[in-house]
Amino acid sequence: MGKILIKNGTILTMNQENQTLKNGYLVTNYNVIEEIGQWPEDGSKDYLLQEVDEVINAEGKAIIPGLINCHTHLFQTYMRGVSDDLVLFDWLQQVIWPASLAMTEEDFYLAAMIGCIENLKSGATFIMDHHYIHTSPKNDEEVLRAMEESGIRGVLARGGIDMGREGRLNETQDEIFSRTDTLLDRWSGAGNGRVGVAMGPLNLYGCSRDFLERAAKFTHTRNLITHVHVAETKDQIDHTMTRYGLRNLELVEAVGMLGPTTQVVHGVWLNDGELDLIANCQATVVHCPVSNMYLASGVARVPEMLEKGINVALGTDGPGSNNCQDNLEVLKFTACLHKVNQLDSTLLPPMQVIEMGTKNGAKAVGREQDLGSLEVGKKADMVIVDLQKAHISPVHRCSSALVYNANGNDVSTVLVNGRVVVRNGKCTFVDEEEILKRAQVRVDQMRERLANTHPIFGMAD
Repeated sequence: MGKILIKNGTILTMNQENQTLKNGYLVTNYNVIEEIGQWPEDGSKDYLLQEVDEVINAEGKAIIPGLINCHTHLFQTYMRGVSDDLVLFDWLQQVIWPASLAMTEEDFYLAAMIGCIENLKSGATFIMDHHYIHTSPKNDEEVLRAMEESGIRGVLARGGIDMGREGRLNETQDEIFSRTDTLLDRWSGAGNGRVGVAMGPLNLYGCSRDFLERAAKFTHTRNLITHVHVAETKDQIDHTMTRYGLRNLELVEAVGMLGPTTQVVHGVWLNDGELDLIANCQATVVHCPVSNMYLASGVARVPEMLEKGINVALGTDGPGSNNCQDNLEVLKFTACLHKVNQLDSTLLPPMQVIEMGTKNGAKAVGREQDLGSLEVGKKADMVIVDLQKAHISPVHRCSSALVYNANGNDVSTVLVNGRVVVRNGKCTFVDEEEILKRAQVRVDQMRERLANTHPIFGMAD
């Protein structure tokens, strides 16, 4: 890692003016951006060619800030495509719970590593992983180890439930908080500051009110992000209304959990009053359009949220309900879903969608000062996308090509913290083939173990 010059590309800076630089260049100096601009024709910058350690030619390519995937479940790479066409609870009961209970510590490492590779190769330099399977205290450690080794920037939102429907996934409150403390002490700032830990109460129907209140105090004391599923389905609203006489978001506020560091994941069934609460408290909604369509959960009111000034970031959700983590693909789904839902083709133009995946994501994770845009002094996290493809070229507007044409397979180069972690579409820190082979053997064995008790794992095309 040293000085890198990237030149000849179209740079979407995503700065305050959303400036686009044709024939742009930027210089990274270790982990920060040192210089950015348009390459001059008079040769006045040619000296840089001799001063840097590497030159990357981005001709015919777009250079964008690293996308921020604000919600996923990395362990679910083991479960993608097991069964489609199920509603949320049946999907959890028949697929996610039995498979996760059958996974070992090694499986959590392999599954997370595949997820990190997939995110990097589809343009995400930052992931927020909501991890809630704690059959072994080492499961969390293995996920964090995968983040550290892959080169990605990420936070593990340490999930927890104390009264869930699958009792084997429950923990006592003392276990949740003591284990979270241990993770914070061991992993905060690991990987040269790339890796961190947040608080992630899983959902509002698996958590007691007492636990939620303790979690709110814990996050304030430790200055943490709170990451929680809220109002994903209509049934979840009915549940908290029956139990507490409160809608989902009203409960989050009542226990003291709603604030600027709160990430409200999904938020599909929020009403007007709840949207106002989010806006007033400056919380973030994490929108996962592919998952919401896949599970037929509903359509979040994203255009209205944006009109109210709510920060809306994007997530792939887990590979069990997507079934991939293609971050560029999420951009297109975001735009198209809301246009057709409101029968208004003017909604969510490309640059606004890219903002959601970059600047809004940086704000959601409390990193506006150093992530989310390509500017001098910010972290050298960026993605180079090849636009010279038959499904993309010729290009009229770079932003449109990125949102409506490109997909993860078009990512050529990725830098995180100034290091090239993807080159020519391949991860540089990880032996992808070896990881995939090991995981396939483990998954085949898992299917054999589960097939007798859970026939869905024995089904084949």
